Amino acid sequence: MQEFDVVVIGGGPGGLAAAYGLHAQGMSVAVVEKDLWGGTCPNRGCDPKKILMAAVETQGRAEALQGHGLTSVPQIDWSALMAAKRAYTEKIPAGTQGGLEAAKMATFHGTASFNTDGTLTVGEEQLNAANWIIATGQAPRIPQITGAEWLSTSNEFLDLDTLPADITLMGAGYVGVELAAIASAAGSRVHLVHHSDRPLRAFDGDLVADLLDRLRADGVDVQLNTEMTAVAPADDQFKVTTAAGKSWTTGMVFATAGRRPVVADLHLDRVNVATTAHGITVNGRLQTTNPHVFAIGDVVDRPQPKLTPVAGFEGRYLTKTLTTGDSPDIVYPVIPSVVYGKSQLAQLGVTPAQATQAPDKYQVNDLDLTHWYSYQRIQDPHARIKVVVAKETGHIVGAAVLSTEAEQVINYLDFVIANHMSSADISQTITAYPTLASDLTYFN
Repeated sequence: MQEFDVVVIGGGPGGLAAAYGLHAQGMSVAVVEKDLWGGTCPNRGCDPKKILMAAVETQGRAEALQGHGLTSVPQIDWSALMAAKRAYTEKIPAGTQGGLEAAKMATFHGTASFNTDGTLTVGEEQLNAANWIIATGQAPRIPQITGAEWLSTSNEFLDLDTLPADITLMGAGYVGVELAAIASAAGSRVHLVHHSDRPLRAFDGDLVADLLDRLRADGVDVQLNTEMTAVAPADDQFKVTTAAGKSWTTGMVFATAGRRPVVADLHLDRVNVATTAHGITVNGRLQTTNPHVFAIGDVVDRPQPKLTPVAGFEGRYLTKTLTTGDSPDIVYPVIPSVVYGKSQLAQLGVTPAQATQAPDKYQVNDLDLTHWYSYQRIQDPHARIKVVVAKETGHIVGAAVLSTEAEQVINYLDFVIANHMSSADISQTITAYPTLASDLTYFN
């Protein structure tokens, strides 16, 4: 039996933040990982996706400038793009494990399972700890339809040697919309299928509708209110069937309808840790129903967006909690969320929908940005922002943006909201001109 102060189960961004923080405070720490060291984000998630998206975004900017200084649109070389992605991701697992070992932390690779006496089994090893941190994240959810065994996931998409000429994406959430943008830009015919008429439900409905229109304009076959019921092999392709009886053939079918918490192998019931369908139940100190077991990151059932920076924030919080013992409940700052593509959809703070439900407290300013300098310069014909303002103070408290530069604008507004600034306060700042940042003075 090997003894530690803390054992972290999950070697992704959240688990690593906690492990390094606790180790720096003098605790003996072990990290367990059953798959790729580094976790989903750098191996099969946000980082490799954004590498692919770099070519997509560049192509989109070139398309917008046709007739405005450019005369051709670059084509995506999938093999070269995938090689660039792999040059990054292939180094992650060994580099992550090597960093932990260089820091003199114990590492274990294998499936972790709790025992009824509160210890942990990893392969042939038995571990014990004063406290445990579960940071196992989420995995793609496979819907239970006929032929589910023929479905692929984002894991396979992000490592395709060859992109099929026709693909189908089952689910128009973050993953589905972003993969649709990548595949369409790379020349594939894309069917984006969603079971309801309201995909990306956490985002502003008007901007989501605008985004889907832009995907349609790029050739994506967006099908809403469509239930896929079956997938079956059809020669070297697959036949997709819907509840309404519609069918088509496609090269690959990807399940992009959400993700599930990775908890099945842990046997949490043996250590009295409660879970829901959405993940592990925690209190305000990220403590589970077992006082010696904590959980962070995407595996937790909480309302905050399941994003890499949130997991890291929680890991750093637990460093304080487990070293001081008297930390207050975790308080999250405003958290920006972005859906990437040629057009980016971003949101943070009080949403337009929330503001509309409290008209005495908030005002929503719906602004067409297409006449602002930056968007004329880059020829973005659909740029739009909804800014939420607190009536009592005049402070900007939320925003939703659709534009080719939404990721940058939402980060600027993150600082604005965190510093309790109004549009008048923004007008008193001096930023580099002419830039997206200087455009914010137009809010006044």
